[in-house]
This record gives sequence, C-alpha cells and structure tokens, in this order.
Amino acid sequence: MPTAISKQKASLAPVPREMGAAKSIAPGLILATLGAIAFSGKAIIVKLAYRYGVDAVTLIMLRMLFALPLFALMAWWAGRGKPSLAARDWIGVLGLGFSGYYLSSFLDFAGLAYITAGFERLILYLNPTLVLAFGWIVWRRRVTRWQLAGMVVSYAGVLLVFGHELQMGQSRDAAWGSLLVFLSAISYAIYLLASGEFVKRLGSLRLVGLATSVACLLCIAQFLLLRPVGLLAALAPQVIWLSVLNATLCTAVPVLAVMMAIERIGAPLAAQTGMVGPMSTILMGVLILDEPFTAWIAAGTALVITGIFVFTRTGR
Repeated sequence: MPTAISKQKASLAPVPREMGAAKSIAPGLILATLGAIAFSGKAIIVKLAYRYGVDAVTLIMLRMLFALPLFALMAWWAGRGKPSLAARDWIGVLGLGFSGYYLSSFLDFAGLAYITAGFERLILYLNPTLVLAFGWIVWRRRVTRWQLAGMVVSYAGVLLVFGHELQMGQSRDAAWGSLLVFLSAISYAIYLLASGEFVKRLGSLRLVGLATSVACLLCIAQFLLLRPVGLLAALAPQVIWLSVLNATLCTAVPVLAVMMAIERIGAPLAAQTGMVGPMSTILMGVLILDEPFTAWIAAGTALVITGIFVFTRTGR
C-alpha cells in the first residue's frame, strides 16, 4: 500500500516530455480550431442574410461598417510606440487592403448568391495552391511532385462538387458563382504573396488592422456610390443583426484567434488545423441552410482536404 511519502514523490515526479508538449500546444490548437470554425460561419451568415432580399454591395458594406472600429483599434494597438508609416508603406497597405480584403471579400459575397456555402469553402480552401502557382510563375519557385499530386487531387475534388452544383439548378448561375469565388481566392493569394515584405516591416497584426480598415472604407464608399442611403431603412432587422454577428464572431474574432494560434504553434500546424473549416461549413450548411449532402459532395470534400493535406505537408 503506498505511503504518504511515496504519493508525494509520485506527485513531484517529472512530467513526460510528450505530455508537456501536448499541454503546451493545446491552447494554440484550440485557438486555431475555433478560428477556423468561426471563419467558416461567414458563408452561412451571408446565405441567411440573402433570404431577406439584400444584395452583395449592401451586405458587405454592413459587415465592414461594423468591423471597422474593431480593425482600427487593432491597428492602433499594434502600432503603439512604433514609427509612423512611410509613404511607401501606405501605398503597400492601400494595395493590400484592396486586393486581400476588399476585392476578395466582395467577389466572395457575390459568388455566394449562386452556389452553396459548402462549395464556396472548398474553392477558397484551394488558396495555398494558387500561392504556389503564382510563386512559380513570378519567381520560379520550385514545385515538388507531391505538391503537384496534391493539387491534382484537390482540384479533382472541386470539379466533382462543381458537377453536383450544376445538377442542383441553373448551370449558368453555378458556373458564374464558382468563377466569382475562385477569383476571390486568386485575389487573396495575390495579397499573401505581396504581403511578406510588409509583414516583416510592420508586423502581422498592424498590417492586418490597417489593410482591413482600408477595405472597410472601400466597401462603405462603394455602397455610397452605388446605392441610396435610404435603402438601409428598408432592410429587415435580421440583416442588421446577422451583419453584426458576421463582423464580430466571423471576422474580427477569428483573425485574432488564428494570429494568436500562429504565435503559439506556428503557421504550418495552424494551417493544418484549418482543415476543420470546410467540414464545419458543410455541416452548418446542412443543419442551418438545409443544403444537400450527398455521396458526391462527401467524395469531393475528402479529395480536396486530402489533396491540400498532401500539398501542405510536402511543401515545408
């Protein structure tokens, strides 16, 4: 029978290295998972808002209007005690805000009017392959055989789900929506490629805060140019509350969660954890939006996730 002294010695015994490592990365994994799930909810909220007759221009303006104070606060917080931006930095921030958050977000919102939320998330999940393709075109960066294999598998999965989308309704609408979302992914890939130098100089949190603030102002300006302000009075209250939820829970919160996760576990592992995003979008689409889930969608999703997994693992 163990004595009190033996129990005390056992409690003071060193924790195995594996257990210590698991505990150290657990908070980062949780943050990355919650961030991926929160990001994936954006498409669900957009699809719900479309049921109340709002268009993409108005909907993205509302999202950015409510998110602007949060991103401005983020930029101010990250920039405390640091030098002011030079003219070159401001030009870069404007360009990155336009490509990475304004254009990509608007194209994404517009595409969601024509395709399911699950399919939209699968297309956006191809983003790493676009970054690699542009890197090869512009800088001739090396592409491995496994990366090519991962790209082939993931794009085959997207094409499989695209065929299912064509069967669900108007083929022209499905094709147009798919193109818009794919262009959104391209726009964001350009942002990722061009942001490297500015991240080093400004810091990731400050850059994201500034670039997203620029995008917010562009979305608001677009609405003021294209829509009458009086249109807001006719909006259903549900659109307003959904936009507040989109701006906070599905925009600002996941940005912070993912960045905190990257600080704790690194970008590669955080990216791998992001694989939960497409699955959570599809699940929420089925449960909340009554979107179909067939064997074709399951097979296509499995191919996309497997392909991106192979692609990112071999690209390190």
